[in-house]
Amino acid sequence: MSDAKEVDRTPRAQDKRETEIRGLNTRDPEPFRKHQWRPADALPMPKAPPGWHYRYIRRSIAGTPDVNNFGRAMREGWEPVPLKDHPELEMSVDPSSKNSGNIEIGALILCKMPVEMVQQRNEYYGRLANRQMEAVDNNLMKENDPRMPLYNERKTEVTFGKGN
Repeated sequence: MSDAKEVDRTPRAQDKRETEIRGLNTRDPEPFRKHQWRPADALPMPKAPPGWHYRYIRRSIAGTPDVNNFGRAMREGWEPVPLKDHPELEMSVDPSSKNSGNIEIGALILCKMPVEMVQQRNEYYGRLANRQMEAVDNNLMKENDPRMPLYNERKTEVTFGKGN
């Protein structure tokens, strides 16, 4: 038996396991998959171009147009994003709204606003929230009595597991 060929003794199960674990087939040239499975997002959010911020705005609720909400958003500076800007979302868009040329999913329309305006808007609402908290604090301290003082501590602490 000296003319017998040298046989590869690598266990076949190792090769098979490698393809089963990674989900590869013979046509897939890459050793690893680039993406892991995850549940689909309810609303696909495309990447906004530089200088812009995207947000979905409600156009109707329970089949009734919400003119106040959508009109207020338009007056604040939001603009509908045309479907031609993101053709990859065409399959997600509501078929009855395709004629409008905007990205509408359900009763929500994808809108855009310049980043500078979004920052100004966030600062405005931040100042408004701070003024409201100051008003609550002032009202609370107005009721303060030295015989039974009120404490206004806005300190939170998060712990996990057993505390010390």
